[in-house]
Amino acid sequence: MFSRRHPRLTSWLGGLVLLLALPLQSQAAAPQYPIVLVHGIYGFDALLGVDYFYRIPQTLRAMGVKVYVAQVSQANSTEVRGEQLRQYIQAVLVHSGASKVNIIGHSHGGPTARYVASVSPEIVASVTSIGGVNWGSRFADFLRGQIRPDSFTEWLVRIGMEGLAGAIATLSGNPAAPQDALAMAESLTTRGSVAFNQRYPEGMPGYYCGSGRKWQNGVAYFSWSGSGVFTNGFDLSDYPLSLTALVFNEPNDGLVASCSTHLGQVIRDNYRMNHMDEVNQVFGLVSWFETNPVTLFRQHAERLAQHGL
Repeated sequence: MFSRRHPRLTSWLGGLVLLLALPLQSQAAAPQYPIVLVHGIYGFDALLGVDYFYRIPQTLRAMGVKVYVAQVSQANSTEVRGEQLRQYIQAVLVHSGASKVNIIGHSHGGPTARYVASVSPEIVASVTSIGGVNWGSRFADFLRGQIRPDSFTEWLVRIGMEGLAGAIATLSGNPAAPQDALAMAESLTTRGSVAFNQRYPEGMPGYYCGSGRKWQNGVAYFSWSGSGVFTNGFDLSDYPLSLTALVFNEPNDGLVASCSTHLGQVIRDNYRMNHMDEVNQVFGLVSWFETNPVTLFRQHAERLAQHGL
């Protein structure tokens, strides 16, 4: 009766119902394998109720993704952190029943993830490096160059850095994590990174600022990063990052040069994001004129699913 009297209105309402139903019907598939998120230096899974990957695990889980957030040493060499991550992933495989994981590492978490994929490729489906220190950091070179080895200043700085790392580890529930600030610093320098790349070359470009092989040993490699520094005046971390960026003579995110972050398939290296924005910190205060970092993680989960990962 209603449809005969108002055919156009009925048609319009039917179209509206169909339009509203489309998002439910076209919901993206989740990746086949769990995602393991890996923090950078002085990182954590959650600290005083705040996630390192701010709002990202919750967003991915809402998509149906199995998400685990690793805890490794806040300050130590890439190999030490890598072994800790490898053991963590083995526990994830037992817990989840999966045969492999997708690893997403931020900053020092990038080479940390690469270590696992290099020594145990059979348990890794993909490695994604976000703002990864893959060719080293000029800022780490600068700091290392200012402190004479085996000096009192070096000892004092080491005690302070390891004290901070230990405090973060304790507050985030991992007090036994070993800390070695000098080993961390050496791993993040250009010299230390190049030496690491010679031992674990998978996914790395053959030359600086190039692209690496997307697939190696059955593992897919991806990367993205930012080249913005001051992106949101309300974010207090933007101010020190604006200072650290001054040691670079090329596009960077405040701590790592864009070209240094390249690994495997480079999705993009010039998002308007600084090093903290890349993981939606601090408290989601990121640029209003760029794709939200949470959206990038969601899109990447869809990308992994499309690759059967």
